[in-house]
Amino acid sequence: MSRAAATPPPKTCASCGREMQWRAKWAKNWDEVRYCSDACRRRGIRPVDAQLTQAILDLLDARAATATICPSEAARKVGGEEWRDLMEPARRAARRLVADGEVDITQRGAVVDPSTAKGPIRIRRRQA
Repeated sequence: MSRAAATPPPKTCASCGREMQWRAKWAKNWDEVRYCSDACRRRGIRPVDAQLTQAILDLLDARAATATICPSEAARKVGGEEWRDLMEPARRAARRLVADGEVDITQRGAVVDPSTAKGPIRIRRRQA
C-alpha cells in the first residue's frame, strides 16, 4: 500500500474552520485531533463565535436565496460599535459554516477555498 493511499482524508479545524492535512505526528491520535494549532486549541469556540454563526445564518435568511453578505454585517450585528474586533471571528464562523455545508465563500462571484482565501470575501447560501 502506498503512503498516499494510507493518508487519512483532511479535516476541518473546529476553531478556525481551515482544512487540516494529516501529519505524521498525529498518526496515533488523528481521530481525536480537532484543532490545527495550539492557538486554535486555546481559542476554541467561544459564545461570540456561536452568535456570529447565527448572525450569518439570520442575515442570509432575510435575503434572496442567491444574495450574499459581507462578514462585516454579521460582526456589526453582534458587536455593535466594537464590530471591527469581530471581523476575523466572523470569517472563522463563515469557514466553519462552509465545512458544515451551509454556505459558500465567494470572491468576485466565484466560489473560493475558504482555507486559502485572502482579501474581501462574500458569504452566500450553498447553491443546490
